[in-house]
Amino acid sequence: MSYKILIINPGSTSTKIGVFEDETLLFEETLRHTTEELAGFGLIVEQKDFRKKVILDILAQKEFDIKTLDVVVGRGGMLKPIPGGTYPVSDELLEDLKIGKQGQHASNLGGILAREIGDEIGVPSYIVDPVVVDELMPTSRLSGVPELPRRSVFHALNQKAVAKRYAKENGKKYEDLNLIVVHMGGGVSVGAHMKGRIVDVNNALDGEGAFSPERAGGVPAGDLVKMCFSGEYTMQQVMKKLVGNGGFNAYIGSNDARDLEKMVFDGDENAKLVQDAFYQQVAKDIGAMSTVLCGKVDQIILTGGIAYSKYTCGELEKRAGFIAPFTVYPGEDELLALAQGAIRVMNGEEEPMSY
Repeated sequence: MSYKILIINPGSTSTKIGVFEDETLLFEETLRHTTEELAGFGLIVEQKDFRKKVILDILAQKEFDIKTLDVVVGRGGMLKPIPGGTYPVSDELLEDLKIGKQGQHASNLGGILAREIGDEIGVPSYIVDPVVVDELMPTSRLSGVPELPRRSVFHALNQKAVAKRYAKENGKKYEDLNLIVVHMGGGVSVGAHMKGRIVDVNNALDGEGAFSPERAGGVPAGDLVKMCFSGEYTMQQVMKKLVGNGGFNAYIGSNDARDLEKMVFDGDENAKLVQDAFYQQVAKDIGAMSTVLCGKVDQIILTGGIAYSKYTCGELEKRAGFIAPFTVYPGEDELLALAQGAIRVMNGEEEPMSY
């Protein structure tokens, strides 16, 4: 049986939608929202009706009958920590999206809109592998300061999707493999996938681990404390240094890895230093995760936008290829990953998770 699926992936200033028939994309649209359009809303949840109208209007323009849909899938938001999987948008899950259990983020709207549209046409609604997926083993939670446990906030959707893709393409089960998945985008997350669970990963939202195009990474703790209490910066200014203006932005004034690569090829010595340091730090994180898996690593997978750079992938393989073979899945197809999560449940390949 084939399924028609509506995917809703809200961002801070846009809403991406896609309509699939099974894994075949029928069409997709990125609906942009101006600052003026969003200025009148306070909490994220207040944007629901505005964004819903925009979605339904574009579907009507494309003469797509929403009553032909079999399921609606939304991007998961800042829920409580949960294991990976596909979750029906239950009443409890819906309420936590509305209040922003772990924070206000546009992705919270994904499940809210999926539930409302799904209910109106009488089909199920799901979310898949939200950023708060937490499968850390107990030892991964200890930071050394009891009041500051390590948190699992990362590119869960894409990490899970490429790990399962690798398993399927190689005739294996995700649950039988030990993988290290490296997502390289505006932030970098490196996850240790042990037999179907991500048992250790850096908090990419706050910028732990390697520095990246927009994040500072693991900075010297003592100096950071001194900066915070120097009186020269507000909390917001320090956070911006860590997330947003850190990493490539701080060193070369751009958050585009392609700009960095071009500067290196043009002979910029500072850019070369930054690039080499980035490779060293990502490779160090790969090495660290290999110890979590006791050296038993079946494959290292590179993904995210920066993985389009063959030079970058080659440099990382040069440094960490002794650990395991490399596979590269550049970019991130979030719409397809969300559709696949629903299909696995609809086909009975996976059991739906309970929130």
